[in-house]
Amino acid sequence: MDDGKEVKKKLVDELEEMGFPLARAMRALYHSGNSSLEDAINWIVDHENDPEIDQMPLVPVKIEIEDFEPSCVSEEVKLTAQKLRKKSRKRNNEDDMKSVSRREKERIRVGKELQEAKKIAEENERKRFIALRKAEKEEVNRAREKVRQKLQQDKVERRGRLELPPENHASLKTSTSMVQENKVVVSTEASVNLTTKVDLMRECLRSLRRYNKVRLSVTQIFSKALIDTMTKNDILIQDDDIKVKRAFETLLIYVRNVARNPDEDKFRKIRLSNPAFKERVGVFEQGPKFLELCGFERVEGGKYLFLPRHRFDLSVFESAGNILQSAITNPFFGLLSTEE
Repeated sequence: MDDGKEVKKKLVDELEEMGFPLARAMRALYHSGNSSLEDAINWIVDHENDPEIDQMPLVPVKIEIEDFEPSCVSEEVKLTAQKLRKKSRKRNNEDDMKSVSRREKERIRVGKELQEAKKIAEENERKRFIALRKAEKEEVNRAREKVRQKLQQDKVERRGRLELPPENHASLKTSTSMVQENKVVVSTEASVNLTTKVDLMRECLRSLRRYNKVRLSVTQIFSKALIDTMTKNDILIQDDDIKVKRAFETLLIYVRNVARNPDEDKFRKIRLSNPAFKERVGVFEQGPKFLELCGFERVEGGKYLFLPRHRFDLSVFESAGNILQSAITNPFFGLLSTEE
């Protein structure tokens, strides 16, 4: 832009005093001929919207040494300059407000995007949770189906071991209604059979204890002072009671072991000549008989008591355990029977 023209330092200072930026003042003087303040202000009015109005022109500033008379600036020019300053401030304020508005809009936009991203993440998490629950449910169904198939296979194998004919699925379907009709009857018969077996087991234990019924009654009737004066035979009475209780406790151990571990052969086979068994249970005739009522049978020439796996009935062993527990804890168990 430097083509030999200069701007006067004095005029530049006066324009700055009026509130115009240095770059705008120099550009106005340069383009208005550097003649007067009025021409410079008029140029600013005409070019206030120029994008380059505040760019510093590359022109020299002429500093005059000699004295000048004060420039004569009309009142109208001063008013124009004042209006320009107000307009400039207003434009700056508007720019600031627009900038604030843009920032607020940007903040709102970012907030909406974050909210939308959060909703998407929550929806994805919900879908993932539903898919996981569905997979877990399918896994449970598959496990149930495997158990059902295994039970069906075990049933077929048991029928094979018992040399029973295989089930006819077609006949099973046609007889389903008949089975449902007879369900109550079958259930009642099973309940009656279990009740009968429970009565037999209870009577067996009563019989085991009744053999020393009279002597035990004597020890319970006499006072402690009289018992202290009893003979050796009287002491044997109490010893017999301890043996009976120990027999009950040992039978309870056998019953619990089978009930908790029906697949363990070692719990379902008892050697009758075992010293511990013979001393605790075998000494009483009713001891092995009670186990036979639970399902055990004598095998190998009567040397062992054995419970086949297919004869195991949990309800029978639970009832046996309850009867034995009552026999152990009830001091009058078997003593009130009228049978001899």
